[in-house]
Amino acid sequence: MHPTIRAGFLLGACVAAWTLLMATTGLIKHPTLFYLFWLVIPIQVGILLWALRQSAPTAGYGRQVWAGVSISLLGSMLIFGFSVYFTTVVFPHYFQERIAMGRQLMALKGISPEQIEAAVRAQAPMQTPRASAMAGAIGTVLTGFLTSLIAAIWLRKK
Repeated sequence: MHPTIRAGFLLGACVAAWTLLMATTGLIKHPTLFYLFWLVIPIQVGILLWALRQSAPTAGYGRQVWAGVSISLLGSMLIFGFSVYFTTVVFPHYFQERIAMGRQLMALKGISPEQIEAAVRAQAPMQTPRASAMAGAIGTVLTGFLTSLIAAIWLRKK
């Protein structure tokens, strides 16, 4: 299997595994520990650095950036599919639970009920399986692009 494809599949699988770990341990519903989910970013950066180190002896700057973006594109497609599956089949009440948790956190901070309702309404368009999955996919591609731009400075054929 081509190293770029292998790394893309690894990226998608690792993000899916981390999501499942967060969900099965209950961390995804925890009001403060939910932010551990963002560890997907260092996971992605680590996978990209690993893959770009492998191709560094034979690839110049542009090719390394393209490899990193390609890995991220493939990973983002898998992440998108898994995210939709996760929020519709595995945890179909995910968004309702997240909204309830958000309401509780805002109430604990002393935010008025009117402000809470306004915030919930403002966030409503993103609280769907497709929108959330798309945000994750776009974030994966952008993170991969920025990481590759920087990493390829050092990890390339010179």
